[in-house]
Amino acid sequence: MVNYEYRNDRRPAGRQTDGNRKRQNMVRQQTGKRQESERRMGSRKAMKQQRRRRRRVRIQKMLLTAAGFLGAAFVCLAAVRVVIPWLTQVAENLVRTQQYGAADTIGGESAAPQVTDDGSLAQQYGVSEDEGADAGSGTASVDLGGLYSPCAVLLDAGTGEMLAEKNGSAQMYPASLTKIMTALLLVEYCGNLDGTAWIPTDIYDQLYAEGASVAGFLPGEEVTLRDLLYGILLPSGAECCLTAARYIAGSEESFVQIMNQRAAELGMTNTHFTNSTGLQDAQHYSSAEDIAALLQYALQNASFREAFTSEYYYVQPTQEHPEGFTFWSTLFSQAQASGDDRILGGKTGYTQEAGLCLASLLRVGGREYILVTAGAPGSHETEPYHIEDAQNVANQLE
Repeated sequence: MVNYEYRNDRRPAGRQTDGNRKRQNMVRQQTGKRQESERRMGSRKAMKQQRRRRRRVRIQKMLLTAAGFLGAAFVCLAAVRVVIPWLTQVAENLVRTQQYGAADTIGGESAAPQVTDDGSLAQQYGVSEDEGADAGSGTASVDLGGLYSPCAVLLDAGTGEMLAEKNGSAQMYPASLTKIMTALLLVEYCGNLDGTAWIPTDIYDQLYAEGASVAGFLPGEEVTLRDLLYGILLPSGAECCLTAARYIAGSEESFVQIMNQRAAELGMTNTHFTNSTGLQDAQHYSSAEDIAALLQYALQNASFREAFTSEYYYVQPTQEHPEGFTFWSTLFSQAQASGDDRILGGKTGYTQEAGLCLASLLRVGGREYILVTAGAPGSHETEPYHIEDAQNVANQLE
């Protein structure tokens, strides 16, 4: 007997029913669609990533280009900051050369201004042809005509006798030589230099705007009057001048009136002050002769002389400067003056209009001299031609 149940359940290998075949086809179709969808999604994602990479590359290129432009701009600005002051200085020196009939050259071997043989320079300033080459009795012949400075006066420090001059009475801008008068009035009006004053808080904006030199005190700082004296004469601090002016007269305007009154009393007939610092003003002028007479008188005051001949000064600690700090002389900070023991002290000055100025105290052969020079070419960035003039005169006095 045949077992039909067994034969019916048994299916030949490789044969499928129609239902199975349909289900497999559906699975294949769904799998294919899913793979196609994933392929498309992957393609879109890859395209997005590619666009992002391209965008980053473009941004990087733009940033590099901008950085290049900024770098070039900074280089140009730096070049302008170097070139413009140099050109300005050259132009000023040319103007000053024409004004005083000098024959200066800066950088390399330089020819100092000379008085012309026909006396044209002497006639321009109302001086004699041999002026500048004559020294007093008992003194070696000194020729001021060979100096860089177009205006110069040499005095005997003890007697005030004029030993030589070149355009000594010609009007010139005194720049910070003005501070000799400010310092003198401080020691004359304030007998006790241990008294204190406060640095005004409202002066710094003006000083910074005008490019004035400062000693280093802070607004509202309590300082001694001695600190102010040394701050005026050594680092040429404008904040010290304005503090002294207000301490003495209540305002700089009132103090300037005292300055002009004192100048008249000292016979400074070619001098008119408009401020206590020497900042440029067309109505602020003096002469080498007047500044020399002022310094000769001021050096008779022991406190003034001590400060004038100091190389540095230590400021005691204050609330604003707990460790204190030190002033250094603008004269002796120059290498040319620091090692020359013939230069006992001095006050430097400079503005573009005034040129390099120096009022100095010299000692040669046991005798003291006052030399005032003004209008030398150059600036703080050039050779110190005003100091070289002082050394020139000291060499001649030996």
